[in-house]
Amino acid sequence: MNQYTLLFILSLFCCSYFSFAQHEPTFEDILSLQAISNAQISPDGNYVVYQHQSTDWENNRYDRELWISDLMNDPFQLTNTKDGSSSSPQWSHDSRWIGFLANRSGKNQLYVIRPNGGEAIQVTTSEEGVSSFEWSPDGKTIAYLQSKENEDKKKEEDLYGDFSEDEMDYSTNQLWTVSFNTDRLTRYPLPKELKDSTLQKSLKPKLHLEESAFYINSIRWSPDGSQIAIEHQPNSNITSFFDADISLYTVKDESLKSLVSNSSYDGLLDWSPDGEFILYTSNLEDRTTNFYANSRYFKLEMATEKSEELATEFDENINNIRWHKKGIYGLALQKTTNNFVVINAENGRVDIQPLPNDIIYNFSLSDEKIAFTAANTMTLREVFTTDFSFGTSKQITQSTSQINNWLVAQSEMISWKSKDGELIEGVLHKPQNYDPSKKYPLMVVIHGGPAGISMPEPTPSYVYPVVQWLNKGALVLKPNYRGSAGYGEAFRSLNVRNLGVGDAWDVISGVEHLEKEGLIDIDKVASMGWSQGGYISAFLTTNSNLFKAISVGAGISNWMTYYVNTDIHPFTRQYLKSTPWSDEKIYKKTSPMSNITKASTPTLIQHGEFDKRVPVANAYELYQGLQDNNVPSKLIIYKGFGHGITKPKERLAATWHNWQWINKYIWNEEIELPKE
Repeated sequence: MNQYTLLFILSLFCCSYFSFAQHEPTFEDILSLQAISNAQISPDGNYVVYQHQSTDWENNRYDRELWISDLMNDPFQLTNTKDGSSSSPQWSHDSRWIGFLANRSGKNQLYVIRPNGGEAIQVTTSEEGVSSFEWSPDGKTIAYLQSKENEDKKKEEDLYGDFSEDEMDYSTNQLWTVSFNTDRLTRYPLPKELKDSTLQKSLKPKLHLEESAFYINSIRWSPDGSQIAIEHQPNSNITSFFDADISLYTVKDESLKSLVSNSSYDGLLDWSPDGEFILYTSNLEDRTTNFYANSRYFKLEMATEKSEELATEFDENINNIRWHKKGIYGLALQKTTNNFVVINAENGRVDIQPLPNDIIYNFSLSDEKIAFTAANTMTLREVFTTDFSFGTSKQITQSTSQINNWLVAQSEMISWKSKDGELIEGVLHKPQNYDPSKKYPLMVVIHGGPAGISMPEPTPSYVYPVVQWLNKGALVLKPNYRGSAGYGEAFRSLNVRNLGVGDAWDVISGVEHLEKEGLIDIDKVASMGWSQGGYISAFLTTNSNLFKAISVGAGISNWMTYYVNTDIHPFTRQYLKSTPWSDEKIYKKTSPMSNITKASTPTLIQHGEFDKRVPVANAYELYQGLQDNNVPSKLIIYKGFGHGITKPKERLAATWHNWQWINKYIWNEEIELPKE
C-alpha cells in the first residue's frame, strides 16, 4: 500500500468519524432548545398557526412568537414582539384573521394579523391588560376578559400605604366586547385609527355585567352568537374555584341567568354545534376529593335545563375537550401515553383513538382536519395534522432536528412491586452507550403533583442535568409513584392519609428492584425533585439512609407549617383528611421534620423567594433542622421567584447547583461554578 492510498483511507476514516461524531449537549444547549406548542388550525383547514418558544439569554427570558404553515411549504415566523411575547392564537371563523395576545406597550393587548403576514393591528387598549378572548361566530365582535383592580384598595393605599388582608385582597375579571369590522381592515391605506392603534368611537369597547361582583374564568359564544356562556367564581383567590358556577349572558338584553350552580366546582367546556346543549364538568356536591378524584362530565339541554352525565365508565380525566359536529373530542392519559378520545354524546361511551404519537399535548379542529402537537419517546414536540379517521398524520415542523447527533436519553418503562404489593411503574433513562454488564450510579428524579406524571423523553431537564448525568455514566429513574396521573382514580387515591410514607415505599422499592436486577451501584444513589417531588425527597432525607445525596426543590418539610402558609389550604385537608388541630398524628407521621434527628444524607435545598404554593418557611425549617443535627446541607434561595424557576439564567444556576451537589457525593468531585 503506497502512502497516497494510506492517506486516502485515513481521510475517509476521519470524514466518516467526524460526520457521525455525536454531541454531548451542555446545560445551555438543553435550556436553549426551541419548543413548539398550541397548534391552532384555521376553520377552512388550510393553515396551522402555533407558538414557538426560544431562549433569550441576553434579556434572561423565554420569547414566544407565532409561526404559521400553509401545510404545503415550510413554516415561517408570523409575529415579532420585541420585548415581550405573542401567544394565544385564535382564528376568526372565516379564516381571514388570526387574533393573538401580545405585550408591546406594558400590558397584554389583543392584536389581529393576516395569515399571509403583514403588520399586526392592535384592537384593544385595555388599561389592565387582556387575559383571554373569543371571536363571535359571525366574526364581527370579539369578546375578551380584562381584570379590574379593587378601587377601594387603591384609595386605602393612598391613605394608609400598602397592606393586605388575607384572602380579601383580590381582583375581578370583567367581560368586554369590541366590534371588528373586516371591511375597514381590507382598505388601503388602513384607516388612521387602526394604523395608529387608537380606538375611535366606532371601535370603542363595551363593558358588560359591570355590577356583577365575580371573577370570570372563561367564556364561550353560542353558535348563533346571541349568548355567551360564562364560567365564574366569587373572586380571584385560587381556592375560590370551589365555588365556580356557569351562567348564561344574553347579549341583546344584557341579562344574566344561572345555568349550573352546584355546591362545588362547575366548569364550562363547550357548546354543542347546534347550540342545543352546553358541555361542562362538575364536582357536584363534592368538596373533599377535588385534588385527586376523577372529574365528571355532563351535557345540559338548554330547552329543558336537564343534565345528563357522560363518560361514567372512563377511569381518567379528559382534557382539552371540544364538541365538534363529528363528536366530542378530548385527550386522556393511559399510563404514560396521552391519547385522543371521542365521547359519544348519545350514550356517553369513551373510545380511544390511537395514533403513532405517544404523547398528544394539544389539538384544534377544523371542519375536516385536526391539528395537534405531539412527541414520541425519542422526539421533541412537533406539529401534525390528521383527519377524523385518525388513519395517517402529516408532520408540519422539524423541531427534533435540533437534537440530531446529540447524545440524549434512551428511555424504557419498567415496573416493580412496592412495599404493600402495589404495582408501580417508572421511566428508566439509560445512556446511549449502555453496557448491561456494568453497574451504574443511579439518579432518582421525582415528579411533582402528586397527580403529575413522568414520561419517556429524549431531553428531560428543568433544573436537573439528566442528559449530562447519563452521558457521565449513570442511570436515571423517574418513578410514577402512587398518586400519579394516568393510572386511574384508585391509584391517585393511594397516598390519601399516606403522603410521603407510601410515596417513599414506591421510590425505595424501585431502587431496590434495580439493585436486584444488577443494574446499579447501590452505594451511589441520589434523589431529587421539585414541589411534591421535593417533598418526597425531603421525606427520604429524614426517613432513609439509602441515598448518598438528595436535592429538595420547593419541597414541604412540615405539613403544619405548610398548611398554615400555603395558598391552597384545602389541598392538605383533602389528602390528610384533617387539620393539624383535629389530627396532629397524621401531620407528624407524614412530615419530614418529625424524623429530623435521624437524618444523615447530605441535602441541597432549593426554593423560590416568593413561593406561595410551598412557602419558603419549609426550606428554612428543613435547613435549620439538618444544620442542628450536623447533616451536610446547603440552602439556595432564588430571588424574585415563586413556585417555579421561570427564567433561563436562574434555571442554569439551579442546574449547576444540582450538578455540583450530586457529583460531590456520588463521584467525589469538587466543582466550581463557572464565572464566564
